[in-house]
Amino acid sequence: MQTESLSLQVRKAIQEALVTGFSWNGQPEALVINQTKPEFEGDLTLVLFGLAKTLGKAPDALGHSIGEWLTDKHPALFAGFQVVKGFLNLSIQDTKWIESFQQQTQQASLVEAASVGQRVLVEYSSPNTNKPLHLGHLRNIFLGWSISAILGKIGQSVVKSCVVNDRGIHICKSMIAWQRFGNGATPDDTGMKGDHFVGHYYVLFNEAYKKEMEELIAGGMTKEKAEQEAPILKATQEMLLNWEKGDPETLALWRTMNGWVYAGFEQTYQRVGADFDKTYYESETYLLGKKFVEEGLATDVFFRKPDGSIWIDLTEDGLDEKLVLRKDGTSVYITQDLGLAQQKYDEFGYDQSIYVIADEQNYHMKVLKLILRKLGKPYAEGIHHLSYGMVELPTGRMKSREGTVVDADDLTQEMVDVARKKTEELGKVQDFSKEELQELYETLALGALKFYLLRVDPKKKMVFNPEESIDFQGFTGPFVQYTHARIQSILRKVGDAPREAIVTPLLSKEKDLVVLLGQYSAQVHQAAQEQNPSIVAIYTYQLAKSFNGFYAEHAVLQAETTEKKYLRLLICQQTARVIADAMGLLGIRVPDRM
Repeated sequence: MQTESLSLQVRKAIQEALVTGFSWNGQPEALVINQTKPEFEGDLTLVLFGLAKTLGKAPDALGHSIGEWLTDKHPALFAGFQVVKGFLNLSIQDTKWIESFQQQTQQASLVEAASVGQRVLVEYSSPNTNKPLHLGHLRNIFLGWSISAILGKIGQSVVKSCVVNDRGIHICKSMIAWQRFGNGATPDDTGMKGDHFVGHYYVLFNEAYKKEMEELIAGGMTKEKAEQEAPILKATQEMLLNWEKGDPETLALWRTMNGWVYAGFEQTYQRVGADFDKTYYESETYLLGKKFVEEGLATDVFFRKPDGSIWIDLTEDGLDEKLVLRKDGTSVYITQDLGLAQQKYDEFGYDQSIYVIADEQNYHMKVLKLILRKLGKPYAEGIHHLSYGMVELPTGRMKSREGTVVDADDLTQEMVDVARKKTEELGKVQDFSKEELQELYETLALGALKFYLLRVDPKKKMVFNPEESIDFQGFTGPFVQYTHARIQSILRKVGDAPREAIVTPLLSKEKDLVVLLGQYSAQVHQAAQEQNPSIVAIYTYQLAKSFNGFYAEHAVLQAETTEKKYLRLLICQQTARVIADAMGLLGIRVPDRM
């Protein structure tokens, strides 16, 4: 059983002060308590504005009353207080920090479990089978994987899922191009990864389509007409109709080419450390939502237009009318997603279903949740869109038709090459075997890539710079990885660490680390609540930075007393433990030596 955390002790003491002095009826977790800003005296800060409004008191007067009560009734916990413009800054006794820190080092889990366990489904990646994964997919994959790990860490039951977009006109474009230009070639024949191989024919389709349009326009056809009449496009549309009719030859080619793509995807997933518990295929789910249309019509949630198409009116919700079934009876994407949401719920009974999808689909996800709510589905409120901004390059936004999309495999290899170059420049790996070096380069490369893509709040757009991401100094994965290896190097020199009771006062850099280490569990819970892995990334960087400041100022192995040596070794051990755990939540390995 874990001992009650220092954070909870502080919260309960404040609750006791509020109940005693002001008959407050709130719970400890409702209190807003943050780390005190460096420019002020104190360790923890209670935000007073909300409390003052609830209790009808002036914030500063309320702060003084609480502070005086705490230091009078709990002198072993609180060393003093300061009220600054609506904030109560509390100083905690060093003995309490040390006691709490030692308890943390002995606990099996670094993160307290959530009070209520939930069943959570996280959907991410969702690639198309007509082209390889790219840099935008990597941000999606890393976000989805990381938030799954973070939610699992606090005790939620998480199912990681992927929806593969394996049908439609785009897949048929690659298929028709292979028929025309492939001459029976296969990925094995060409030595290409399967997804790259199929993607190559998607490019060939677009080149042929463009050439045919130019010829038609040169013959006097309008551009709009040429776009519709190009022979290769008409052949592709016919192929899609054949697929929908179940034509055996078309289905056989479709299965073969998709199989090549899946094999290629799997290689990429394995290299970047992504995995799924459940994979859905659009070819198997695209008809699921049609029963919702009948249900919506029967309950007047949907309406039919004169041309036979079926819609929902969302104007009262600040949106517009939305098509849910075409006049020819075929589904649109929202219809498919309605059916899949139900299938997921039938299979997993989720409390929350998280969709990791770029912010370009904000409207679509709003509509999905609104329709499910209007249909009275019990899982509607559990639908959550983890919306993220697009990844741009220093030269601007990636555009597939202009050839500026960064291929995930090429980028990963480029990162490995940069890691090799930078590591060799440092010249500290002479005792590594060839295999150990290759593993180190992969670890550093993927650590740099993941950390850089996850350190930014998902809601924000970001610019990716490969060279900057792998710098061994600064806000990067390799900097954190290097800090972990540095600590392990210290610990390897220790042998049996001395064990002493710690009663020594904490020096400034020691206290900074002890306080920061004590915040790890709360940081993980905040990341889970906000579905934002950047909180963990930023915290881990701050921890690594704080450790390097501590180590530059204080000797560990040659500490001034045995007691100080034991304290600092504990700080080293716990810092390495937390760094490894936090980086693991980002999907990043940390080496023991570099």
